[in-house]
Amino acid sequence: MRHIVIFGFCALALAACQSTNQTASLGNQPRLDVPAGAQSVNIAADPGTVRTALVSSAQERGTTVLQNQPNMVILERPMAGENPTLDSEFGPSDNGDRVIRIRVRFTGSQCQTLAVQDLAVINNVRTALEQSFVLPGNPNTLQSLQGLKSRAEQGSPCPRIAS
Repeated sequence: MRHIVIFGFCALALAACQSTNQTASLGNQPRLDVPAGAQSVNIAADPGTVRTALVSSAQERGTTVLQNQPNMVILERPMAGENPTLDSEFGPSDNGDRVIRIRVRFTGSQCQTLAVQDLAVINNVRTALEQSFVLPGNPNTLQSLQGLKSRAEQGSPCPRIAS
């Protein structure tokens, strides 16, 4: 259940927040902001390696990849079954499915990539009654982001960046 909530939070943030504060820097790489509630980590690998690590990890876990772009990946994880805690916090999702969306944006250079993760809960996904709620990061979602860092740095020739 903890992993589902974590993936859900990540997925929600990804879907609910489209980056509007990106400007060009480092060639064609965007400059990223870290909005309130989002989490970030510096990774000793290039953005392409980070994206590949994120997508392969999601596919291994059965998480849907909604968008796979050079500087952003949006993931979605369904929340099956009753969830009284989320119902009380965000209202019921009684006219459609509830999902967690995770948006991970990243930018950088050959040996330093900044990854920013935000999460959202979506009630009644893909219906006229869809509602999106941004979720703050927590220790579990930060652990997921640290897992991405570890996975991306495994095959990287770059010196590791301290967490």
